Amino acid sequence: MSPRRPEEEGVAAGPSRPGLRGREAELERLRALVEAVRDGEGGAIGLLLGEPGIGKTALLQEAVSLARSHGFVVSHGHAEELHELAPLASLASGLLHGDPPLLSTTDFADLAGHHDQRIWLVERLAQLIEERSAATPVLIAVDDVQWADPLSRFALSVLPARLLSSPVLWLLTGREDPELYGQGPATTTLPLRPLSGTALAELARDVLGGDVPARVEELLDGAGGNPFLAAEILSGVAATGAVGTEPPERLVLGVRGRLADLRPETLHFLRIGSVLGRAFSLADAAALSGRPASGLSAEVDEAIAAALLHDDGERLLFRHDLVRQAVYADLAPSVRRALHREAASRLVAAGRSSADAVPHLLKSAEPGDLEAIGLLGTASEDVSAVLPDLAADLAVRALELVPPRAPLAYEVGERAIVALTRAGRYTRARATGDALLARQPPLDVFARLQCVLGDTLWHLDDVHELTRRTTTALAAVTDPAIRARLTARQALARSRGSDLDAARETGERALAEAELAGDREARVLALWGLGEIALNAGDCAAALAHHTALSVFDPAFLTEEAVALIHMDDFDAVRRLLRTAGDVPPRPAMLSWTQGTLNMGLGRLDDADADLVTAERLEADLQVPGNLVNIRVNRGLLALLRGDREAAREHLDVVRTTVADRPNTGNHAAHRFLEAVVADADGDHPAAAEHVRSAQRDHPFLRWRLLRPHVVQAVHIALRGGDRKLAEDLAAQAAAHATRNPTVPTARGTAAHASALVHADHALLERAVDILLGGPRPLALAAASADLGRALLASGDATAATPALTRAHDLYARAGADAEADRVRTAPERTTGRPGRRTGRLRPRTEQGWDALTASERKVARLIAAGHTNRSAAEALVVSPHTVNTHLASIFRKLAVRSRVHLARIVLAEDDAGSAADD
Repeated sequence: MSPRRPEEEGVAAGPSRPGLRGREAELERLRALVEAVRDGEGGAIGLLLGEPGIGKTALLQEAVSLARSHGFVVSHGHAEELHELAPLASLASGLLHGDPPLLSTTDFADLAGHHDQRIWLVERLAQLIEERSAATPVLIAVDDVQWADPLSRFALSVLPARLLSSPVLWLLTGREDPELYGQGPATTTLPLRPLSGTALAELARDVLGGDVPARVEELLDGAGGNPFLAAEILSGVAATGAVGTEPPERLVLGVRGRLADLRPETLHFLRIGSVLGRAFSLADAAALSGRPASGLSAEVDEAIAAALLHDDGERLLFRHDLVRQAVYADLAPSVRRALHREAASRLVAAGRSSADAVPHLLKSAEPGDLEAIGLLGTASEDVSAVLPDLAADLAVRALELVPPRAPLAYEVGERAIVALTRAGRYTRARATGDALLARQPPLDVFARLQCVLGDTLWHLDDVHELTRRTTTALAAVTDPAIRARLTARQALARSRGSDLDAARETGERALAEAELAGDREARVLALWGLGEIALNAGDCAAALAHHTALSVFDPAFLTEEAVALIHMDDFDAVRRLLRTAGDVPPRPAMLSWTQGTLNMGLGRLDDADADLVTAERLEADLQVPGNLVNIRVNRGLLALLRGDREAAREHLDVVRTTVADRPNTGNHAAHRFLEAVVADADGDHPAAAEHVRSAQRDHPFLRWRLLRPHVVQAVHIALRGGDRKLAEDLAAQAAAHATRNPTVPTARGTAAHASALVHADHALLERAVDILLGGPRPLALAAASADLGRALLASGDATAATPALTRAHDLYARAGADAEADRVRTAPERTTGRPGRRTGRLRPRTEQGWDALTASERKVARLIAAGHTNRSAAEALVVSPHTVNTHLASIFRKLAVRSRVHLARIVLAEDDAGSAADD
């Protein structure tokens, strides 16, 4: 579809363009935006806001013309009111058109093939735009963004921030602030106010020539400063010469009077068109009018001659949406409803998709409309993967159309529960299911509803209710597949309980039932439940076996297999596995979380923090922050290792807020442990010990997987808080965990370390160090070496202490754990009063400038400065493009730059300075 619109014809022709008189200030600001992006100042956003007819489109077209004159590649799209179900339609309307087009049809086909992967799609689109903008600046303009389809809105909320450093200008017009642009570049908002009297007078002189009669000025007062309405009045005056006290009928609102002059057939044709939308095909209008397209030529010609329609060669367009609204408003509500319903039926009969028909159904369907119920259900399923919120809305609307006591309500209601749960509307999903259950459905239907509600209750963390309901439903079910799913759901619920042996038996029974029934969903649930049970029980080998089988069966669970491997200390296998995720991982946020967990284990704290930031950003993009507490707990622990207590407290504040908003058993333990570590760092040791005790409110400390690597730290906190019994309990848990996992060096080494602290056993500390030397976790080894060194110092054996302290210091320093490295360095001073090892004092991290960059950030900066795209830089560093995005955002913040051009200058200057220093 061509993005040009009829009121834009001749935009560059002269000063009398409607909508541009009185807009000199706005034009100047738009010109400044275009020139700033052209000159390498980085990305920018311009937002034109105002009522219909206020001149947004004319200003946008002026900016488009200006950008083209400056060498920009332009994508100029237009959102359509009835296209909300067509994924990416609003952006695609511009991306595929232009001279040259921003994207090729091949590029777009590749995107469309993965429209169910929102994060991947936006990342790939960003890569394509980034590559194009490397050679020439890019303008992406979207008109009437208030009607953008949900996927386009999602893309517009993410892409500006993703392309912050690239020369990409985003210009959006809308009736109100759509708040689509996330945390991207600074936004220039241009609210368009009514034209002044002076501007209206200039517009009148442009159209009429010479002085403007007083009576014309009075007529213009009725336009309310709206340039489109003013232009309509003036064009009427120019055509008719009417300047009497009362305006001619055709000037009333500039539109309705014009309709009165049309033949009835043409007026009917326009009314049909107004139902089909701002732009419509002649074939659709012909189908709805029940006439052949060839028989409508007279109506089309008359509408175009009356300046009501425009033919762009592909579709017919109302010359302005105000024109369409005026025609549409003249239809009686019952007529509108009937035409929308007929439009839906004819579109379906013509073989069009549900996405084309459903917008009309939403305006017309009435209770009992079976065709509408079916189409809404189909459309919901079609968009569920990429637009879960829209899918939920459609499924709920379908349910509303079902008569209250109709048996169909259960089938449609089941789909609504699933859609609401996928969209994260758990409370609404539960209420919907409970309302259906209150109707006392047949037993098999009762069991099916309880089965789908199981997923809802799991996300609500109501495992007690989940257990109760699955038990009740199992007593009623006869369908083998539903029985297997219910049993698997029950196993998942019991994985959170204290009797893990009973949970394991339930999971094994569920797996057997699933295999017997041949039900894929039940098998996935059963394997997932068994893996969860094994991990919670601390049986890492069994967890790995179940999650490996699950990952093979369903690649979406690859991250669960990777986490199980991390618990087994098989980091090499984790790296190999994560590399197999490919370009389209189904759960990118969880993948980044897993990579961050691996980097924490490897002692790569800067990289781990970047991965965790990436995971949080991806969750925020999708508006599903399910892992936010664990992310912030780990980031808080990392901050304390670096000595940044302020950052740790900021992370703790986020955790407190999140836990208060959504209480969760697992979140409680992680939250309390971070409270403990922060209190311990502040010197409040009794409070810290109390927080560790609180972390065990629901289950023992070692039950929580996130806390297992920190059991030694918890023992230290207990001992400093004077709670020896707690310390002994923690050490006993660590010993039991090591017994269950005899092949995992970290489990055995931390158990020895914890026991050594409780019993003040130097020999056991030495054994812990020996075991951890054979493991992959440098921070665990550093902690054991540091405690060994301190113990030897305290016993007076400084000679034996030195190698242990040196090892600890170097491991901490390489990891970026500055605070711990400094504590180790000063250990001899605190113990003996003599100066400690001076070679390792680390400079405090600066917040700004080149020295503030981490090693990974410097690598990314050099690659980007050398001309790499984010994608090629990610390939060179063997990380995801999402991680490169995170690094790049941090680089720009620390260096206070906004574009790749500025970054390249800084990198060149640093490299020159380094070369000079070497000379």
